Amino acid sequence: MIFTQYYLDCLSQASYLVGDETTGQAVVIDPRRDISDYLDDAQVHGLKIVGMINTHFHADFLSGHLELARETGAWIGYGEAGQTGFASRALADRERISLGDVTLEIMATPGHTPESISVLVFEHADDEVAFGVLTGDALFTGDVGRPDLLASVGVSADELGRMLYDSVQHKLMGLPDAVRVFPAHGAGSACGKNLSTERQSTIGQQRAVNYACQPMTEEQFLAVVTEGQPAAPAYFIYNATLNKQDREIRDTDARIEPLDDERIAAARAEGAIVLDVRDAQEFAAGHLNNAISVPADGRMAETVGMVLSPDDRIIIMAPEGAEQETAVRLARIGYDRVLGFIEHPEVHLVAHQESVSHASRLTVAQAEAALTETGVQVVDIRNAGELAQGQLPGARQLPLAELGRRIDELDPTLPVLLYCAGGWRSSVAASTLRRAGFRDVSDLLGGYAAWVQAHAHAG
Repeated sequence: MIFTQYYLDCLSQASYLVGDETTGQAVVIDPRRDISDYLDDAQVHGLKIVGMINTHFHADFLSGHLELARETGAWIGYGEAGQTGFASRALADRERISLGDVTLEIMATPGHTPESISVLVFEHADDEVAFGVLTGDALFTGDVGRPDLLASVGVSADELGRMLYDSVQHKLMGLPDAVRVFPAHGAGSACGKNLSTERQSTIGQQRAVNYACQPMTEEQFLAVVTEGQPAAPAYFIYNATLNKQDREIRDTDARIEPLDDERIAAARAEGAIVLDVRDAQEFAAGHLNNAISVPADGRMAETVGMVLSPDDRIIIMAPEGAEQETAVRLARIGYDRVLGFIEHPEVHLVAHQESVSHASRLTVAQAEAALTETGVQVVDIRNAGELAQGQLPGARQLPLAELGRRIDELDPTLPVLLYCAGGWRSSVAASTLRRAGFRDVSDLLGGYAAWVQAHAHAG
């Protein structure tokens, strides 16, 4: 058996290739949109990809099922409750799919979404215990999928939560302890609140350590699973909807082009947004007016989906050599309106100094001085689960994922001081407010961690 996990740190997303070496047949589970790795590995191992399975309609990334189908002719499978706008195969609960001796078995595990399934993998068709189970977003290492994303219209979070209780507590926990668990996401994903950094586990381990897998009533499960969930990025609904539709297919060799000064100026005049993915400190030292800062060294695509719309036309400013990878990461969430990139960012900034701005980033001492001034709006953009660590005096919570739709809660004529855990998200939020017309915006250098450290030393 060929069994390969592909993991994207930037989206905390896992996909899988399962193949039978004897017959050469393979299936890809939860493919991402850039599909070269699957095609290359299939060729290396002498496999033909005959099918692909999505465990549900993903909300956090655009699945690569249509790209793979075009390249391989493979069928596309979903749980029976999944209705698609393209040709797909309805996979029934307990249905078996033979790749040769290697066999897959479908397990309906609704709750994160109504159509959610898990996939049992048997190395040999007559094995009594499965090699592993691909749990999608039903069961993670250390957590379970959240039932409140509302990616499925017409089903309430309460209804989904009760489905999830049965799927986790009865179906998945009904498997033998030795069965390996291979989830669709790891730590950092907004699809849960307590995901482990471990990319695989076992049913036995999850039974012992996962808070949601402990014996409890349905009501207790609903309470503990929904408490403290992070705000969902705005693009989640867009991706979940697009994953059901017959959409535009991305070429495997797609590339973006450099833009000359004339095209950059014309596009910006027509509303195009400069997405600056350089380091936050580089951005602070100098950036194009009204550019949005989302550094590439973190959860760049997911964060872009919080502060920009899929309809926005984007010009990329990236470290030299990182332009194509930036475009790929945006394409993974369906942000395809990238016009091109700015070559040699530092040269461009020097040549267009009249269009360059600087960002205010305050040290802890400077922030303390600012807090003594009248009218300063202190905004904590961390998620609810982070607030137990404490807050700055007088801070109001406004998670980054909610900033766009709640921006009217802030006064653009008064100073704003933003902070997050370490200073990465606050650079994003500050640039977003500046683009929206806020006159005096600063963020806390080093975030709340720097604040705590400074006051610990002072004590």
